[in-house]
Amino acid sequence: GPEDIVYEAGGKLYILPFATLQPKSVEVSLVTDKALLKPRLEPADRNIQSVVLSPDGNRALFQARGNIFSVPAENGFVKDLTHSSGSAERYPAWSPDGKSIAYWSDKSGEYELYLMQTDLEGSEKKITSYGAGFRYQPYWSPDSKKIAFIDKAMKIQIVDVATGQTTQVDRGLRMMHGNLANFQVKWSPDGRYLTYSRDLDNYQQAVFIYDYNNKKLHQVTSGFYSAYSPVFDPESKYLYLLTSQSFQPIYSSIDNSFIYANSGQVAAIGLLKTTPSLLAPKNDTVALKLDAPAKKEELINKAEKERKDTSLKVKPLPSSKDVLIDFDGLEQRMVILPLAAGNYGQLNAAKGKIIYIKGQNTGTTGPGSIKYFDIEKREEKTILENANGYLLSDNKGKILVARPNNQFAIIQPAENQKFEKPLRVSEMQSMIDPAAEWKQIFADTWRIERDYFYDPNMHGVNWKQAGERYGKMLEGATTREEANFVIAELIGELNASHTYLSGGDLERSKTQNTGYIGVDYEPDGEYYKIKKIIRGASYDAEARSPLDISGIDAKEGMYILAVNGVPLTTANDPYAAFEGLANKAVEITYNTKPSFTGAKTVIVQTLNDEYRLRHLAWINEMATKVSEATNGEIGYIYVPSTGIDGQNELIRQFNAQWQKKGLIIDERFNDGGQIPDRFIEILNRDPLAYWGIRDGSPWPWPPYAHFGPKVMLMNGWSGSGGDAFPDYFRRKGLGPLIGTRTWGGLIGISGTPSLIDGGNVTAPSFRMYNPDGTWFKEGHGVDPDILVDENLGSMAKGVDPQLERAITEIKTLLKTKEYKRPEPPKIEKRGF
Repeated sequence: GPEDIVYEAGGKLYILPFATLQPKSVEVSLVTDKALLKPRLEPADRNIQSVVLSPDGNRALFQARGNIFSVPAENGFVKDLTHSSGSAERYPAWSPDGKSIAYWSDKSGEYELYLMQTDLEGSEKKITSYGAGFRYQPYWSPDSKKIAFIDKAMKIQIVDVATGQTTQVDRGLRMMHGNLANFQVKWSPDGRYLTYSRDLDNYQQAVFIYDYNNKKLHQVTSGFYSAYSPVFDPESKYLYLLTSQSFQPIYSSIDNSFIYANSGQVAAIGLLKTTPSLLAPKNDTVALKLDAPAKKEELINKAEKERKDTSLKVKPLPSSKDVLIDFDGLEQRMVILPLAAGNYGQLNAAKGKIIYIKGQNTGTTGPGSIKYFDIEKREEKTILENANGYLLSDNKGKILVARPNNQFAIIQPAENQKFEKPLRVSEMQSMIDPAAEWKQIFADTWRIERDYFYDPNMHGVNWKQAGERYGKMLEGATTREEANFVIAELIGELNASHTYLSGGDLERSKTQNTGYIGVDYEPDGEYYKIKKIIRGASYDAEARSPLDISGIDAKEGMYILAVNGVPLTTANDPYAAFEGLANKAVEITYNTKPSFTGAKTVIVQTLNDEYRLRHLAWINEMATKVSEATNGEIGYIYVPSTGIDGQNELIRQFNAQWQKKGLIIDERFNDGGQIPDRFIEILNRDPLAYWGIRDGSPWPWPPYAHFGPKVMLMNGWSGSGGDAFPDYFRRKGLGPLIGTRTWGGLIGISGTPSLIDGGNVTAPSFRMYNPDGTWFKEGHGVDPDILVDENLGSMAKGVDPQLERAITEIKTLLKTKEYKRPEPPKIEKRGF
């Protein structure tokens, strides 16, 4: 009331009387059975986050719901190996000898590497004490003695399993969570060498080989072209890799843009200078009967005799299993295999085969195909189509394949396999203790922000203290929603944009779809009238009201009396009549009067939603106002985001209006997406030339370029990429900014590890600063050149003061900055 205020602090309610200004706690008693705090069995297959294959391919390990499950290829039981709600186990890896499973666990309070013996229950052992930091997939050496991995700080490391001693191999430059989660290393068959790819200063990828014995790093490829996904030949003769060296432009069908896509190729490098090229010409020969080779014992005896003879300084004979590499000239020995360029990934090698997944070409959607290159026959063969990814077992005898919707199967690395026996992941179940799980999720959130936030000083926040304070509040949570509230308050302490949380094991009510017919309803007595049929422009064929189709004579002002024979009266919401009828054929009864006498019926196909239809109608309304106010001289372009939909809208509308004398770019309510440098490039093209012809009109170059004046509209709901768009617009001098200052959020996000129950939190990992070395004004945004507040009252009446000011400004600019195309000069006499 007027004498006090009530507020919440620390999870409690307080009342503050104005008379005394002494807060008093408010005791609130609630009766609850705390049903959502009771332990329960939950399916874990909805929360699969990683998977690996056993060395023989007979089982797979799944990271799901914070636990590690062992699932048989076909026969046997599904087992939860870790069964704990209070900790998270991530990224399991089965040792090549089959005796151990490595994984990261936060049982100690930080993610450390643990080992579990596969034949001994309760054998878990922590082998590292790294402390703070997030780490990714472990990769065992072939002898099961070493493990390689990369961490959030992009450090590539190798840990000795027996001693825990860790060696830093290398470090990436610009790897975000997605790159780190997909980062792979491959060991040589003898376990001496480690190969991988990482980014360089020029943004290209290069392949590296690390010699563990000599602690020496070798860069294999120069970085002139990107090279990635290296793997050793199991026979230790070659290094296989992917490289982007195919340049075949794809030209746009609507303008002069082009891209270079599908550039990946498969390549091979001989490890020794004496190793024949994988593509060396073949020659049929006659087999000769040779003398029997010296026995192994004889070679060993000879080597031992030479070793004892000090007069002979002979190096010991290498083992047949040793991998030998001539590092000098490695890239020079690279050959491209005779395969069509495309989107290749997940390169592996088995005897006589180079295995990979080939994705759809750019511009085409859908899963890829697992294929292999037959080295002897030099031809490509298909193992399985419709695959999202795969893993090859250590013994090269089995493949774990993943398909959409969490479907997995184990097949052979051979031609024409079938997805016949899906793994029984639906049998993976976890006994969940909700309170313990929320505590772990809170701790993960706290660590994720600490490790991934762009500022290690956390914007000056005492992060340890914040975790302790909100951790106490978490103790009162009785639902996942309440836990989310506490988490949101925690990350809100950072005072940064793009700090979001989503998902998780929330209570969700059942929903029902609703059909739409693209109209505004107006109650009139007992029935609803069609107040307005929503229409875009005449050319907006992509979205039409079902009542705006030829052959249907329902018009504005008519009454809708019934839907599928059920009367639609003003006693109910009009949309209730269409419940469960989205995208369905529906019978509409309508009339010119509120009576069934003389009524007509028509069958229409309802819409699933009206968003696109109403959006197009609004754009057309604004464009029409601009055109009518400027005699058609000024174009209007609305850009709702800097993501794909905004990109599409800019191109769609710009290509139809680039020839206008001026443009109004409206980015109000732009909710961001990508960094809009390409948007600015399109709007900032200067005339380079014109082409004169004998008949017809000259045309400019570049084509689809606007050389006249422009203005931009913006408001406080323009944010993220919607901040950058006007900022760059001003920086390039394209025209005045009109409206109110933008949201002010350019501390961006790039992905973080998922929470164990499927929830997610963001941790802003990069922040924009200007070429002059100053930060973008986070929390303030971009100030307009011309301040025009939104008048909600007038806008409700169809009057838009910001748009009206934009029209005034562009007309004024047109008087002094109109661009006029030069006329072709008189053609000179060039004959002799």
